[in-house]
Amino acid sequence: MHRIMLTIDYFRKHSNCVVSLSTLFCTIPSKFPPSLYAARISKAQQEEIAGTFLVTLDPLISQLLTFQPFMQVVLDGKLELPCELQFPQCLLLIVIMDKLPSQPEDVQALWCTESRLSEATTRVSLFKAVFCSFEQCAGELSLPIHLQGVKSKGQVEVAVTLYQHICVHLCTFIASFHPSLFPELDVALLNAVLSANMITSLLAMDAWCFLSRYGTAELCAHHVTVVAHLIKSCPGECYQLTNLSILLRRLFFFMAPPQQVEFIQKFSPKAAENLPLWQYISLQALPAELRKQAAHEVTRAGIARCQEWLSSSRTLGELESLNTLLSALLAVCNCASEALDIVQKTTIMEIGSQLWALLNTKLVTGQPYVQQTFSLLLPLLGFFVQTLDPHLISQVVTLQTSLLKLEPPDHVCLAVLDFVSSLGKFFIPQAFQDKILPSLSSIFASLLADRNWIVEQHTLEAFTQFAEGTNHEEIVPQCLRSEDTKNKVVSFLEKTGFVDETAAARVERVKQEKGIFREHLAKVAVEEAKWSSLQPYAKRPRQESPLEEEYRSALQAASGALEAVESLLQVSPAPDWLLLKMEMLQERIDELKRHVL
Repeated sequence: MHRIMLTIDYFRKHSNCVVSLSTLFCTIPSKFPPSLYAARISKAQQEEIAGTFLVTLDPLISQLLTFQPFMQVVLDGKLELPCELQFPQCLLLIVIMDKLPSQPEDVQALWCTESRLSEATTRVSLFKAVFCSFEQCAGELSLPIHLQGVKSKGQVEVAVTLYQHICVHLCTFIASFHPSLFPELDVALLNAVLSANMITSLLAMDAWCFLSRYGTAELCAHHVTVVAHLIKSCPGECYQLTNLSILLRRLFFFMAPPQQVEFIQKFSPKAAENLPLWQYISLQALPAELRKQAAHEVTRAGIARCQEWLSSSRTLGELESLNTLLSALLAVCNCASEALDIVQKTTIMEIGSQLWALLNTKLVTGQPYVQQTFSLLLPLLGFFVQTLDPHLISQVVTLQTSLLKLEPPDHVCLAVLDFVSSLGKFFIPQAFQDKILPSLSSIFASLLADRNWIVEQHTLEAFTQFAEGTNHEEIVPQCLRSEDTKNKVVSFLEKTGFVDETAAARVERVKQEKGIFREHLAKVAVEEAKWSSLQPYAKRPRQESPLEEEYRSALQAASGALEAVESLLQVSPAPDWLLLKMEMLQERIDELKRHVL
């Protein structure tokens, strides 16, 4: 201990050497397991090192917590470490986090608040540093490596993954740090939830859920309200909206019933602007009576607006709002179907049938919003598969078969799988078997041969579900059209791996992947920096054009033509071809807008 104190005094007097000290804290652990870059040593040697040499670093860190040069180096906003030091840096931050609750409030505040010392020097908060460092540990998370677990009374210590280690220590810190620092925590959690890195976002969600569960019912309700407003303010489909919707769904389960009642009143599905919110909420989180009430309100509002859309002049531009309605109805069917009466279920099924009649292969392949409609209709129809008209099922399967030949996007393939897996519960009448069964085998054969690992995994699951439930066993072998496909299905059923990889080879592969992830994260950071500036872009200067009058004249002529069509619609029914022509015009307008922007 005396030597440690002498070392600390030395570094305090020579603060310019503190960078070397910080590097030392990361370099030494990087040489020992569980670091990916460590030498291979025995378990006994690992325990000896952990129990002697590495333990001596702990009191040294404790003494440096109030040393601001050390703090500045560890929390440097522009800190760039080589791959082998990123994991030890993350562990160092967690060790510091564990020690802070025993420190005075002013020391905690220094570590947990951001500070800009100069234009070139920024000190980030410990919260942000933990999330950023964790984000760099893709390799250690994917193996996964295991760390020493926490001992509890009467239980044997169990090794935990890096994710578990970070999550437990982060939540422990949240429960014990000074309340005045909660604003800093809120900012860090929200920024991490909005991260483009999925695993970082999930860690922040876990910590946020702990905070809501650990705190009061009022605090949880406040968090739910804030997230709900953030979702409503999202400009469109984006990964930030996806992350926020997952967080809202999870937080909603922690709300007390009185606060849930207030939420339904504040964000009533009867109001059109609130209905998009209910597509992300699981009604399973509500007590039985409240669940029934919310299900009826969402269903009534969704059905009414879908019927309005079907009875009005339908355009592709209005599909976004229709998709929101379908998503909300699907959420109710998945979470609270028992609350719906026969009339509501029948009406939803009829709406689905009418919408399906409007789809064709060309529309689905050419329009993203139509693809989303298609992807929502399939699980919605699959929910009512037992009562669907065989004619409709035949139409659905035929369109799916044609669509797969055109290699649609992955999310469309996944929606197809949702529907065909549900057909395992449906007995196809004899009159329709010759048409439906060959198409079904073609769909499964095509998707089982897909090289996208996500589609492949979902296909194996869907095929297994279908094969286990169907009465039409004769088509099961028809889906397995190659030895490769048969081997994949057998390996999936037997839960055996496809690749025989040694531990050393696996570590080397993960190191290479970590480098790739690092390059990708760097590009994402650059893009986020471009969009994070609060300063608006300068307006494009107006330029006089000699053709400006010709532009005005052409647009006036187009406007006059549209007014003429509007007048004709008021006096006579529209011809069958009109809608298609209008959609083609809309596509041309969208293309012209892209040239103007």
